[in-house]
Amino acid sequence: MGTNFYNKVAKKFGSYHTDAKYTKEYSNGDPEQAFKEKLLELSGEDKVVLDIGCADGRFTLSIAPNFQKIIAIDLSTGMLEAAKRNQKEQKVDNVSFEEQDASKTSYSDSTFDVVYSRRGPTPFNEFRRLLKLGGYFVGINIGEKDCVEIKKIFGRGQGFDEWDTSRLETDRQKLEKEGFEVIFAQNYFYEEYYASYEDLDLFLQGVPIFEDFDSEKDRKHLEEYVAKFKIEKGIKFPRHRVVIVAKKS
Repeated sequence: MGTNFYNKVAKKFGSYHTDAKYTKEYSNGDPEQAFKEKLLELSGEDKVVLDIGCADGRFTLSIAPNFQKIIAIDLSTGMLEAAKRNQKEQKVDNVSFEEQDASKTSYSDSTFDVVYSRRGPTPFNEFRRLLKLGGYFVGINIGEKDCVEIKKIFGRGQGFDEWDTSRLETDRQKLEKEGFEVIFAQNYFYEEYYASYEDLDLFLQGVPIFEDFDSEKDRKHLEEYVAKFKIEKGIKFPRHRVVIVAKKS
């Protein structure tokens, strides 16, 4: 995913957030909640943490009181500016927002107790270098079955035509190859229901499912999707997340 997309979103909406209206229904639990719980199980006032792909920083600022220090990195200058504005408003002083490439950071070996990625990049070899022995990686990422039907209608999209390759198993194998012990790994499937065509359109403007989404050029595709998946609850939008916890051993 390019930084240009996130800069565009930050400029348009002021952060990584739109006002699209939708509800959620979970079949096997809320993956974001599971991710947060796993992360906070590793908290401590002596823990130094690295956030990979922090975007507008809202999540990291919300958990910052649970750690000694969090360094939060991103390549989008627009998102980092939004994060620093949020930090100033919230008066959080133990988070440092920095422009860094996750695959080749400037930090020293064995610097961090925990590295986490919340739908951000996952260069596991760099995570291994950065973590202390016994340190943890905690991740939530997009599963291969995420919003497949709309990608099929559009004929493109994030992870297009990769829906038969398990993200969970691929990440597990990569982590184990890097010398991590995977101690938790689970798929989460859930549904979002968008209140209207306009809400789904707005949502798609602010997420990288289609980095090149255009409300006018993609109108025909979106109308086809809405016509097919609109039910009483709203416009059905199936989601898939993967949550993993691994220990550097």
